Amino acid sequence: MGTDPRTILAERLAAVRERIAGACRRAGRDPAGVTLVGVTKTVPADRAALAVDLGLTDLGENRPQELWKKAAAVPAARWHLIGHLQRNKLERTAPLVALIHSVDSARLLQALDAFGRQHGRPVPVLLQVNCSHEPTKGGFDPATLPALADDLASRSGLDVRGLMTMAAYSEDPEDARPTFAELRRLRDDLRGRTGLPLPELSMGMSGDFETGIEEGATLVRIGTTLFAGLA
Repeated sequence: MGTDPRTILAERLAAVRERIAGACRRAGRDPAGVTLVGVTKTVPADRAALAVDLGLTDLGENRPQELWKKAAAVPAARWHLIGHLQRNKLERTAPLVALIHSVDSARLLQALDAFGRQHGRPVPVLLQVNCSHEPTKGGFDPATLPALADDLASRSGLDVRGLMTMAAYSEDPEDARPTFAELRRLRDDLRGRTGLPLPELSMGMSGDFETGIEEGATLVRIGTTLFAGLA
């Protein structure tokens, strides 16, 4: 492996894309159906810009304030918010993002819907679901999703594209499989209840993204595997 940041990142990107392709082969899927979102948490803007220059156009940030700064510095990226969004940061964040992965409450849904209707452009969102059932994680309780169905279908200010989850940390990526399979089942059920296409499943990070793809992920959020040591 080379030693300059561009070479290192290019080689890591190639390796991750090959792993994505391998997981797709095992699942009988087309790799074009999986979007790699490079998570730039703690990564300087110049490294984020380098990633875009190397063809990684979808980038994700956990914190709205960091997203604001990096979106200004790297406008060529398609920015994703993958962490918690407070309602008082909504107005500045929503115009900058291609997708909000982390809508985790009915109150935030309502606020985003009002913003989308006010501006005449539905806000693209995913519902974050706590499929790992960990008390420390945010997101909707899976049991509450059926009750949201009528509400979702009627919100013209939202473009609800699917669901997102995070698996519990484990050294063994197989431990994440039940969590990801549950999210897919929940999406399929919600699709039937709402009539919405809900094409997206955001699940899988550096330690378990191949399992996520095997279970149907269309978006994988990878930071450490790409950017470790490049800050």
